[in-house]
Amino acid sequence: MTTEEQTEHVHGYTSEKSSHLKRLRRIEGQVRGLQRMVEEDKYCIDILTQVSAATKALQSFSLELLDEHLSHCVVEAAQRGGPEAEEKVREASDAIARLVRS
Repeated sequence: MTTEEQTEHVHGYTSEKSSHLKRLRRIEGQVRGLQRMVEEDKYCIDILTQVSAATKALQSFSLELLDEHLSHCVVEAAQRGGPEAEEKVREASDAIARLVRS
């Protein structure tokens, strides 16, 4: 893909970009809260509860992003066919495998 094509390309998440950024800022706040809890010597179980909440928030975000990738990037590539379609399906499969392992 040329630089010009990359500039013109719209990602599947683009329409939800502001919403995604808001969610990521919230998750960032959760992680900063975890740092504060450790600095303040909070109870281990309370920290673990917050780790679980942050982990679930990231998992939820990643699943939404994956859904957008499948419904936009993969579908468009599949409609065009050829090696690009195979590459997008392989990328999606690899991403799903990484999510399942995490």
